Amino acid sequence: MGCSGCSTGRGSNNLPGGCKSNGGCESGGCNQLNVFDWLSNMDNPSSVDLPKLVEVRFKNGRKGYFNNVDNLSLNVADVVAVESSPGHDIGTVSLVGELVRLQVSKKSIKDADILKIYRKPRQNDIDKWQEAMRLEKPTMTQARKFAIEYGLDMKICDVEYQGDKAKCTFYYTAEQRVDFRELIKIYATTFKVRIEMRQIGARQEASKLGGVGACGRELCCSSWMTDFRSVTTSAARYQQLSLNPQKLAGQCGKLKCCLNFELDSYLDAVMDFPETSINLKSESEEYFHFKTDIFKRLYWYICRTDRMKFIAVDIDRVKEVMAMNKRDEFPEEIIEIIEEEEGIEKELDYLNVVGQDDLTRFDNKKKKKSGKPSNKRNINRKPNKEIVAVEGNKPNPNQNRKPNPNQKTTNKSKTPKPNNNLNAKKEDGDKPRKKPNSRPKRPLRKSTNDVVKPESNSNKSSDNPKKED
Repeated sequence: MGCSGCSTGRGSNNLPGGCKSNGGCESGGCNQLNVFDWLSNMDNPSSVDLPKLVEVRFKNGRKGYFNNVDNLSLNVADVVAVESSPGHDIGTVSLVGELVRLQVSKKSIKDADILKIYRKPRQNDIDKWQEAMRLEKPTMTQARKFAIEYGLDMKICDVEYQGDKAKCTFYYTAEQRVDFRELIKIYATTFKVRIEMRQIGARQEASKLGGVGACGRELCCSSWMTDFRSVTTSAARYQQLSLNPQKLAGQCGKLKCCLNFELDSYLDAVMDFPETSINLKSESEEYFHFKTDIFKRLYWYICRTDRMKFIAVDIDRVKEVMAMNKRDEFPEEIIEIIEEEEGIEKELDYLNVVGQDDLTRFDNKKKKKSGKPSNKRNINRKPNKEIVAVEGNKPNPNQNRKPNPNQKTTNKSKTPKPNNNLNAKKEDGDKPRKKPNSRPKRPLRKSTNDVVKPESNSNKSSDNPKKED
């Protein structure tokens, strides 16, 4: 998975071939087990006289801690030549500063095991290092063929050459002990280097090869995990997981390491849970345990007589029924019926009123609106203002009425302008005209403040409008 452990250009011009940023990203590249230096801008005054330690990475996730004896100016991604046995090795600086000292104390590395940095490599050292890396793939292919010819039950997982081509390390996995003394002689005569065989487990093999897990992310063992704890099937039982080996196994063929991540939370939750082997008895039926919902604190029980009858019982109720059964008391029902008290306000919860979260909101087709206008009258229309009767003034009731657009009219007459002076009398010649198809006149409402004087018959006849032919 990492640039320093695959064929994407490891060691060529000190730049990874698969990364378009060419090794300039903040994490130090796409190598395995990268560490973010969160103490890069901080200096510890108490560590002035202490040795300057540097973390150097090699192929895959192999790292080493070395002492910068000559006080070389080193930064992340610099290539250095370090002490090895025998000869020297070439690696890349992955971490400098105060954080390296914390890593050394965390991993309990002794001072005697810390080697020193020789120098920055010369050009002939880099050429020899690149030539050694190009030999790794054909060497592994040839080594697997020799192991098959000798009939050894082992698998060659990886091959790593030292930077000076003085030593070659073969990583292999085997279920049993393997006698490979004759195989080492063949390797030494064929490859003309010093041979070192190192057995690793299935989890270490997966961390070297890398891959993508069932969760869709990079394997934990190849990205950040350094120690591998034992995983048992009891971790799956505590978490109420089905014991399916195909789902519980990882890329290495062993149980997934992530089964231990949440195990402590489950163990704390089930501390006060009653035993599941005890059956619950009521007056008429008997129930036995089926499954457990840990975080909802529910036990699911099945009726012994009717296997299709499932009930979910709270943990507190289970303890109560078990205590009653010990006293030879049997309740009428296992599930306690609680009547809701009136007046209790329900808590407000999220309501999907708009329907934006509905997955099928686009399946229902909306009805198209018809283009026909609606003939319904507006009920909320404001009523006409009351007309105040004034002496000698009879307004036209159809004056404020709007004409009907659907009705055909032959004679279109203009409505007279309203007279602002209500007390003014009409002239003799100004007589209101009657509109065609007009409604009958409504009786005028007399106000209490106005007093209508009686008129003579002659005045009435003159004021009434005449009908037009």
